[in-house]
Amino acid sequence: RFEDGTVSFLDIIALKHGFDVLEKLTGGMEKIKQHTFALAHYTYTVLSTLKYANGAPVARIYSDTDFSNPDVQGPIINFNVLDENGEVIGFSQVDKMASLYNIHVRTGCFCNTGACQMHLGISNEDIQRNLQAGHVCGDDIDLVDGRPTGSVRISFGYMSSYEDAQTFLKFIIAIRLSKSDAEIPFQSSVTKLTTESVPDDHPSFNNADKLSPIPHILDRELGNNSPATKMTVNWQPPEAEAESIRAAVSETAVPTCRRGGKPITVTNIYLFPIKSCSAFEVAEWPVGNQGLLYDRNWMVVNQNGICMTQKQEPRLCLVNPSIDLKKKVMVIQAEGMDPISVSLEENTGKGAVICESKVCSHRVKTYDCGERIAGWFSMFLGRPCRLIRQSSDMKNRLHQKNTKGLSSATNISLSLVNEAQYLLINVASILQLKEHISARLKDPLEIEELIRRFRANIVISAPESFEEEEWAEISIGALRFQVVGPCSRCQIICIDQQSGERNKEFLQSLSAARGRKTNFGIYLMNQPLHSSLPDILSVGSEVLPVLKENTEIQPPTSSEEKCSG
Repeated sequence: RFEDGTVSFLDIIALKHGFDVLEKLTGGMEKIKQHTFALAHYTYTVLSTLKYANGAPVARIYSDTDFSNPDVQGPIINFNVLDENGEVIGFSQVDKMASLYNIHVRTGCFCNTGACQMHLGISNEDIQRNLQAGHVCGDDIDLVDGRPTGSVRISFGYMSSYEDAQTFLKFIIAIRLSKSDAEIPFQSSVTKLTTESVPDDHPSFNNADKLSPIPHILDRELGNNSPATKMTVNWQPPEAEAESIRAAVSETAVPTCRRGGKPITVTNIYLFPIKSCSAFEVAEWPVGNQGLLYDRNWMVVNQNGICMTQKQEPRLCLVNPSIDLKKKVMVIQAEGMDPISVSLEENTGKGAVICESKVCSHRVKTYDCGERIAGWFSMFLGRPCRLIRQSSDMKNRLHQKNTKGLSSATNISLSLVNEAQYLLINVASILQLKEHISARLKDPLEIEELIRRFRANIVISAPESFEEEEWAEISIGALRFQVVGPCSRCQIICIDQQSGERNKEFLQSLSAARGRKTNFGIYLMNQPLHSSLPDILSVGSEVLPVLKENTEIQPPTSSEEKCSG
């Protein structure tokens, strides 16, 4: 009754064959139960013993059992990671760090609001407050007023192995108790393994490529006071950060002096014509109702029509699009490939292939750019893919969580971006972050490389680092922008935008430097343009910010630093 689409009735005939193969490979559900529960029991026992140097636990596990009986406890572990002060680290941050280690976790409330309320101590009033703060199912708002809105869950299956469990535990240690992927410290001193032999008539079950030997824990070997599980932590204290989406100031807000009063200017402007591909830097550029003209108007999709990003295909960063407004073409280049051009004129005639695609959870109407360009991308990436363009007759509407406080939100549309029309970063913030990252990396780090990694549209030079997080709105020339909120970073910043190589230290360093959060940069929305002619955003333009109401103001030190009103 709740099926979205037609039940796959043609595959029903495969069920019996599937169960037969499962029986042949594993020996049956009883063996699977023993195997998966042993992995869960091992992981639960070790995870619950991990402590900081001050004795505080690394994780808080939510369970109705003590993991002693597989008849009442399944092979899942639900938990939240804590810092050394006992504060919860948001599930969204844990999920992003886990992806760097190729670990898939599920986060949130797992479609079980009742259990979430019970274990997290969330009242009905809290649920209402979280909704008012902009939190909806599936978003990244993992903390509201410092309290968790959900948790993290890991699950074991019949193909999971003891090595998988240790990989997960090493991940927890690497992000909380050390800065390297060293051997798991409790491997020899805390646990011993015994192998329960599987009947000879099921040899595949004991095959390393199928199922690993079933690990068991000798409980007497585990102790909360084991010195191997206590390690010194070098993390900076967390900053006080607002967890709810910031509402923009009203149109009647009076500009307030920011600290220092020194001028702020635009240093770089980038647009990304093809989503997740290389940046196109310009000195000045027209601004339309969706942001920078032609910014993220195209995207690459796989053969199933799903958007491809650098998370799945890092080599997308090696594709260099550039736009010639006079010739009305976009030229696409990549090493080893002949340049190819795409017209800027929309092709929505009778021959156009109209399709519906998804960007994050949003449905967008697009049309295919043809076989020639599809062959070019397929050859370069080595997999079947196509280039599609957003159709102008159906724009991707503003995400609900970003509409709070924005005037005329229903009239604001997005291109193929994930969150907002613009992303702004501050050079001063980059310089401060560069110090933290350079300390963890052996190779010298150039500021230009960091700027490329953060893939912003607007780069500014402000006197103070992270002062942009105190702004409610800004003006650049005739353009006026409202600050929607902070940009929570994902693993794409770990990808070198000139080589496509990954280095997970970048996201880990950002998390450490920002006090458990991965925020960097702010999202902006442009007020709807009143003129049919596009405004121009230029490098060198002065940026005039308006501070949030609760920001402390430093009085001007001279007449030159006073606000003009």
